Amino acid sequence: MTAGPDREPLDRSFFDRPVLEVAPDLLGRVLVRSTPDGPIELRLTEVEAYAGPADPGSHAYRGRTERNAVMFGPPGHAYVYFTYGMWHCLNLVCGPEGHPSGVLLRAGEVLHGHARAHQRRPKARNDHELAKGPARLATALGVDRRLDGTDVCAGPDAALAILTGHPARPAQVLSGPRTGVGGEGATHPWRFWIDGEPSVSPYRAHTPRRRNSTRRQVGT
Repeated sequence: MTAGPDREPLDRSFFDRPVLEVAPDLLGRVLVRSTPDGPIELRLTEVEAYAGPADPGSHAYRGRTERNAVMFGPPGHAYVYFTYGMWHCLNLVCGPEGHPSGVLLRAGEVLHGHARAHQRRPKARNDHELAKGPARLATALGVDRRLDGTDVCAGPDAALAILTGHPARPAQVLSGPRTGVGGEGATHPWRFWIDGEPSVSPYRAHTPRRRNSTRRQVGT
C-alpha cells in the first residue's frame, strides 16, 4: 500500500465518537477491501447514521441479539447483516463499547480494482453503478457475514480498512431522511452524502408492507 498522508488508516479514536459526528466525517474516506485476487478501493460518498437504543430505525433499538452483537462491542469493527434473504450490508460500529450505534455505508466511487468489482457486479452499466446503494457496495466488495466483526483498525492489510483519504468539505455535505426508514425515525436527517456525486443512490421513502387479508363481514 502506497504511503502518504491520505493513505494512513483511521485509528479507533476516529470511531469512538457520537455516530452523528462520525457519519458525515466518513465521506471522502477510502475503504479498502483486501481479497485473495487483489484489493478494491472506493471513496465513500453516502452513509447513514443509526443511534442504537435511541433510534427506532436501528437494529439495536430493542436490545442485543445474536445478529447485532457486534454493535455492542468496541468501535471500529464491521457489522455485516443479511437482508431480504439475498443481500448483505456493511456498517461501521461507532461510540463507546456497550452503547451500540453504527454507520451504514450506502454508496461509494470505486477508485481501484474496477475489474474485480465488475466481476461481482456484472449488471452494473458503468463504474458509477458498481457501489450505488448498500447492497451493491457490499456485493462489489465481496462482503458477507464472514466479515461480521472484522476490526477495520487492525492495519492496512486487514480484510477491511478505512484510510484518511480526502474528507469532503462541509459545504459539499448534504443531509436528509434515511432511505426506507419508517415510524418515529422516518424524518431524522441522518443520511449524509456528497453533493453532485453520481455514485450516490436515489432516495426512497419508506413504503409499508401490505398484508393480504380477507375482510370479514359482521352481521346480526
